[in-house]
Amino acid sequence: MTDYTPDSDADVTVQDLIDRLRAEADADADPATTPDVGIIMGSDSDLDVMRGAHDALSELGFAEQTDFDDAPESRFTYETYVVSAHRTPELMYAYGETAADRGLDVIVAGAGGKSADLPNMTASIAYPIPVVGVPVKEKSVDSVIGMPTGAPIVAVDAGKSFNAALSAAQILAREHEELEERLVEYHESLVGAVARDSRDLHDLGVAGYVESRNDE
Repeated sequence: MTDYTPDSDADVTVQDLIDRLRAEADADADPATTPDVGIIMGSDSDLDVMRGAHDALSELGFAEQTDFDDAPESRFTYETYVVSAHRTPELMYAYGETAADRGLDVIVAGAGGKSADLPNMTASIAYPIPVVGVPVKEKSVDSVIGMPTGAPIVAVDAGKSFNAALSAAQILAREHEELEERLVEYHESLVGAVARDSRDLHDLGVAGYVESRNDE
């Protein structure tokens, strides 16, 4: 395995990435060693919003897989690519077309702008693999959810990539009891946090509660 250090724009071409995806699809890899969730976004400027998806998956014990041939020890993994529907349509098609053969079970796709086509185009290409769309901006919502009958996409509210990743994990959990247990534990932790907040707000009073939170 060769260490990769990005130096310039000349390091890689779109065709290089397409060839990589197709080679991985042809590798017939063990599904237990391939990324379970693919996270794609239209631009690296979307990363600040899409990191919520990374946070959610990390919370559930997923590891990031950056080398298709060298999987992390974690059973559940995810990968991340920038795939522009408008600037690199060939890459978008290759990603969607190879998704199943590369072992992906679900895709989380985020895009911004009024013409946020990456999630719904990917849903069409990768079908029947489920795609969870993330409108990166409020103005992207109509574009992301605007799919015709027969070409479905699951979508979350603007910026809610954390929820998108939780939805992806819920889909996977139907076949993985271990992941279902992690989801239940996470949900119970949220319930417990609300109970603690309710108790503390009552017992400490508003001023004492705010002060206690400022001290944390």
